[in-house]
Amino acid sequence: MQTLVIKIGTSSLTEPSSGDIHISAIASLVEVVVKLRQVGHRVVLVSSGAVGIGCARLGIKEKPSKISLKQAIAAVGQGRLMGIYDDFFGLFNQPVAQVLLTRANLIQRQHYINVYSTFQELLELGVVPIVNENDTVAVEELKFGDNDTLSALVASIIEADWLFLLTDVDRLYSANPRLDPDAIPILTVNHQDLWNLDIDTNSGGTNAQNQWGTGGMATKLSAAKIAAIAGVKTVICKGSEPNSIPKILAGENLGTQFEPQPRTVNARKRWIAYAMIPVGKLLLDEGAVNAVLTKGRSLLPAGIIDVFGSFEAQQAVSLCDRTGKELARGLTNYSSTEIQQIQGQQSEHISQILGFEGSDTIVHRDNLVLMDGY
Repeated sequence: MQTLVIKIGTSSLTEPSSGDIHISAIASLVEVVVKLRQVGHRVVLVSSGAVGIGCARLGIKEKPSKISLKQAIAAVGQGRLMGIYDDFFGLFNQPVAQVLLTRANLIQRQHYINVYSTFQELLELGVVPIVNENDTVAVEELKFGDNDTLSALVASIIEADWLFLLTDVDRLYSANPRLDPDAIPILTVNHQDLWNLDIDTNSGGTNAQNQWGTGGMATKLSAAKIAAIAGVKTVICKGSEPNSIPKILAGENLGTQFEPQPRTVNARKRWIAYAMIPVGKLLLDEGAVNAVLTKGRSLLPAGIIDVFGSFEAQQAVSLCDRTGKELARGLTNYSSTEIQQIQGQQSEHISQILGFEGSDTIVHRDNLVLMDGY
C-alpha cells in the first residue's frame, strides 16, 4: 500500500475559453482514483478549477483580477466542483471529503499538526480527501499561489510516496514542444540534478492557452523540489490520460519522474522550510556560512553581518551569504531589533548587551534547515 497525492490542474479540468467543466476528464480521473483505492492505495486529490467553474456558473467571461471578486467567485465554484466530485465518486460508493487550506493553517505549528492528524484519520477511514486552497478567505500575502505548491506541501505533510502533477503536457521538455520541434523530452531527473536543471520553464504546461489556471512548469519544478526534500517521488504527466498513473506505479517510464532524496529531513524541519514564510533575512560571513553548511552548527551572533526586515523571536528567517543567496531557513531566538544589537558579537556578551539572559544562538541547529540542494 502506498500513499499518493494527485494534483489535477485547471487546464486539464476546464474548457480554455469558458472555464466550463470537462465532465469526461473528471469521470476518467475518478475511475482511476477508485481503481487505485480498490488495490489498497491511499489517495489524496488536489484539485484546481473553482474560480473557472464559478465564472462559468455566473456567466463571467474572463478571470477577474480583483481579489474580493475572485474570492466570491471561488466560493460559488468550489461548491459546484465538490458536488460534481461527490456525484461521480458516489457512483462507486467511494466517500470523499473536502479539505480547504490556507497557508495560515500551516504556519502555526499546532495547526500544522492538526492538518496532519486530519489527513491521517481520513485516509484510515478509506476516504479520498479533495484538497484546494481556501480562496474565499485566504489573504494575498499568505496564499500558496498555485496548487502545485499546495500539493507538494500536502505530500510532505502526510509523507506520501508519490506526487503526480497532472497537466496539459505529457512530460517535461527542454523547450516548449508546441513552439520548438527540437525540444527534447526529459524522462527522469535525480534529486541532485533537480537544483541544476537548465531548461526553459516555458517548456509546456504553462497555461498559456488557458486563462483560468495559475501554475506553470516553473511552479511544478518548485513543487518537485519540495517533494524531493520530503522523500516524495514526483511525476509530471498528462491530465487527459490519468490511466498513466497505475502504469507508472507498475514500472512504466511515462511522464517525467523526479527521484527524491532519502527521507532524512524530519517533519519539523520540513515545516520550517516550506510551510512557514520567512519574514526577514540575515546575511552571514564566510565563517558562519561554512559552520552552517558543512559542519551542521547553530548560527551564532558573531557570524551575522547584516539584518533585513522586522520580525519577532520564533519567526522564520532566511540565512543568506554575502551575495544574498539563501542557504538555509530557521526559527530565530531573537527579534530583528535585538539581533541588530548583538550581531558580530560573541555569545557570552549577549546578556550584557541586551540586559537579559537569552539563548547563546540566534538560530539553533534543531530549528535550522538547509535549502535547495545544500
